[in-house]
Amino acid sequence: MTTSTSSTTDRVHDTLAWLKRRGTKRNRDGMARYAIVAPKVFGVSVADLRGRGKVLGQDQALAVALWKTGWYEARMLAAFVADPDETTALQMDRWARNFDNWAICDHLCFHLFDRTPHAWRKIDQWGRRREEFVKRAAFALLASVALHDKQAGDGEFMRALPLVERAASDERNFVKKGVNWALRSVGRRNRALHAAAVDVSRRLADAQSPSARWVGKDALRELTSPAVLRRVERR
Repeated sequence: MTTSTSSTTDRVHDTLAWLKRRGTKRNRDGMARYAIVAPKVFGVSVADLRGRGKVLGQDQALAVALWKTGWYEARMLAAFVADPDETTALQMDRWARNFDNWAICDHLCFHLFDRTPHAWRKIDQWGRRREEFVKRAAFALLASVALHDKQAGDGEFMRALPLVERAASDERNFVKKGVNWALRSVGRRNRALHAAAVDVSRRLADAQSPSARWVGKDALRELTSPAVLRRVERR
């Protein structure tokens, strides 16, 4: 959907006004307790943002403009209104560089980036980056693709597992938790990927790095649970 500059400006103004009305101190305090910290926050729930996204509809120009405002909730809304087919690899890189907390990182990966044609390329590229939330984005994106793309073959996931294994030694909390999420999500897809993810988890559980051991042991605990074993057997 294409909109004029003036109408996009008006929509951004109206959206920010709506966000200001919906924001509460209680929500802002709740976000802080979960380590969701951003420079500009209204305090609007994700449920409200999802509903507003449906009202706004898909509008790439609006998504870009909302992101530029710097407001946390406006950027969350950008994921709901952006068009995955119009979201370029360059745009993904620009937005990823702006990630300043785990929630905006995971939200963009889970609700937008995994549906773009650039997802696999960004998993590989971002997984080799140093910036904390860009690197986390690689594994949040891998987890999101594993959860959402039912048509994807095993090959790409198999090729991503060495990247997961290498990144598991990163001691930063938000990175290692992203790596763990990706490993568990890949391992739940089917029997072949489950076996491969369990192998990686066992190696990590015996690693010298404390971070890698945590990733491996936590993933192994879930992947060998009766519930997950029953699930993969049915696939």
